[in-house]
Amino acid sequence: MTSQHLPFRLLAVLVLSLWASLCTAKTLALTFDDGFNPGTQPDAAQWNAQILAALHTHQITAALFPSLARMGGTDGLGLVKAWAQAGHLVGNHTASHRSLADPKVSLDWFIADVQAADAAIRDLPTFTPMLRFPYLKEGDTQAKRDGMRAWMAKNSYRNAPVSIDASDWYYNIVYTAHLKAGDADKAGRVKQAYIRHLLNRAEYYDQLAYKVLGRSPAHVMLLHTNQINAAALPAVIAALTTSGWQVTSTRSAFQDPLYAQTPDTLPAGESIIWSLAKALDFPKLRYPAEDSVYEEPLLREAGLLP
Repeated sequence: MTSQHLPFRLLAVLVLSLWASLCTAKTLALTFDDGFNPGTQPDAAQWNAQILAALHTHQITAALFPSLARMGGTDGLGLVKAWAQAGHLVGNHTASHRSLADPKVSLDWFIADVQAADAAIRDLPTFTPMLRFPYLKEGDTQAKRDGMRAWMAKNSYRNAPVSIDASDWYYNIVYTAHLKAGDADKAGRVKQAYIRHLLNRAEYYDQLAYKVLGRSPAHVMLLHTNQINAAALPAVIAALTTSGWQVTSTRSAFQDPLYAQTPDTLPAGESIIWSLAKALDFPKLRYPAEDSVYEEPLLREAGLLP
């Protein structure tokens, strides 16, 4: 082969390498539930700013799904506005943060609760009519599940499912307990365990997606606005990137056809991938899919429980 052919051969190798990397790339978007409450969380503004700063530094456009109950009504609205001003999607997480899977919660009451939250946040510049169900629970009966789906379709609302669920809320409880006790060392070790937990859950749901969908979708990860994420988010993003994940925008991820699926499961909810696996009668799916009962023994074994 003459030397003049080498550049073309090199170009072909580079193109094939790029194609292979794109085909194997794992992507996810970050979404945060609840919102901070300045009335009960003295450091709410600081934590909110820390999360937004981490997203800005890494040029990530995420989403916030605030619940009026979790943000102290309108007390936390200014912090939610900061998300909108930074260009992040703002959706609806209901006013009262009650589960539609609760037998005491009727469909009519739940719809009114969604509408109350909608009225409070609709004027924000990046508000998008998407509903993140509290606790990812979409109904304990077919009437409630299908009734809510019909209401959303009629009112131009989309569901905002997640594909990667995780128990960040529980790690936050343990983390903050150590900080309150003045044990910064254990708090730091919990933070490292938390990062490993997120990587583990991301890999689990990606592998489950391959079994259910035959591909790796644009994932949506569920996180919450809390102290551990305010402290750990830069390290979480770095760990995800190092592990081969590309963090994409939430709007882009929700374009994946995965999130238009309506699994036929009862009680309805959990990760959208978990729900599809359940509808296909996959074996060994734990329920609830993510909960403190799975994480507590691991932290106890590591000597990290308060």
